[in-house]
Amino acid sequence: MDPQQVLTIGRDGLLTLLTVCAPILMVVLAVGLIVSIFQAATQIHEATLSFVPKLLAAFATLGIAGPWMLSTLVDYIQQVLQSIPSVVG
Repeated sequence: MDPQQVLTIGRDGLLTLLTVCAPILMVVLAVGLIVSIFQAATQIHEATLSFVPKLLAAFATLGIAGPWMLSTLVDYIQQVLQSIPSVVG
């Protein structure tokens, strides 16, 4: 196993991680921005007001994008496990 193969596997892993996490992060970021604007406009600074909508949005995103995320991770794991014989031998 040469350093180039290690870097390729690591790069692919990080790219898969970013691809899978992006939908949840973007939705929670957008909801957080909307809630922050609402709090600034109404001057209501309640901690649960910012936490609960983000949590609900994250669960909704998991419900919608969860199957795609799971299949992407399974495909990556299968690819890595199938490449073990060529990397070791």
